Amino acid sequence: MDVKVILLSIGASFMLAVLFGPLFIPLLRRLKFGQTIRTDGPQSHLKKTGTPTMGGIIILLAVLLAFLKFSDKTNAFWVLLIACFGFGLVGFLDDYIKIAFKRSLGLTAFQKLFGQLLFSVIICVMLHHMHHSTSIGIPGTSTSIDIGWFYYPFVVIMLFATSNAVNFTDGVDGLLGGTGAVAFTAFTILALHASEHESAIFSATMIGALLGFLVFNAHPAKVFMGDSGSLGIGGGMAAVAILTKTELLLIVIGGVFVLEMLSVILQVGSFKLRKGKRIFKMSPIHHHFELSGWSEWKVVSVFWFVGIVFAAVGVFLGR
Repeated sequence: MDVKVILLSIGASFMLAVLFGPLFIPLLRRLKFGQTIRTDGPQSHLKKTGTPTMGGIIILLAVLLAFLKFSDKTNAFWVLLIACFGFGLVGFLDDYIKIAFKRSLGLTAFQKLFGQLLFSVIICVMLHHMHHSTSIGIPGTSTSIDIGWFYYPFVVIMLFATSNAVNFTDGVDGLLGGTGAVAFTAFTILALHASEHESAIFSATMIGALLGFLVFNAHPAKVFMGDSGSLGIGGGMAAVAILTKTELLLIVIGGVFVLEMLSVILQVGSFKLRKGKRIFKMSPIHHHFELSGWSEWKVVSVFWFVGIVFAAVGVFLGR
């Protein structure tokens, strides 16, 4: 594949995101689509109350237009589209309910679970009809294991885990935008290496859109992406890993997201099993560092660096 197309995809989605920002942010503000901040979180975040959210629309729209322009519209195109925009739709509904009812929680756990399961099943059906391989490669080796029909529950778990882990990471200005762009850079390289055209183009458009969104989301943020963006990004990332047969490498490349999710699981488990005792000052773990005295910029820069290390290791193992 011509690297020029990849660079054009990045550039196009970046410019679209930068252009959409000044259009959507004032609109979100006029519609009073402001973020409701958790009162039990870092007190420094309370001043962000009312900052426009649902900015993920900027990312997803930029990705959609650039992807439509440069993709070949194969079956993989539709898998990526449904994974990203299906999960993004669940996030959009969650965001809208939070805003409409002025509360920090949107969809119920069951409603969110049902929506994510619905699109996961659709993706599994599509993969089956595409005769997508049910084998899983072992990172750093030439060994793969065919798990047959168990592959489809595995895909569902991947989509659920990735979308929610990415969602947990979205809590500090610029954190998810930067770590997401880094992860998709790694997947762009691996997709090119595997000659997976659609996955490479999709990942490239995500890089550009996320970097363009950072223009407005870097501290101090003028807009938050909300679940509309984070769930869509996570769903798309999982789909890329599935299509490029780098399922287990996703754990490495998305190491920051894994750590964020593990911190939540450990915190909840400790609270329930140890009679209210916590491991961290607050989870996800980026809030722990904030409450330990780190500035937002320090948290973001350190997490970006860790994300780059994880992505580099993932590319090394993948190639």
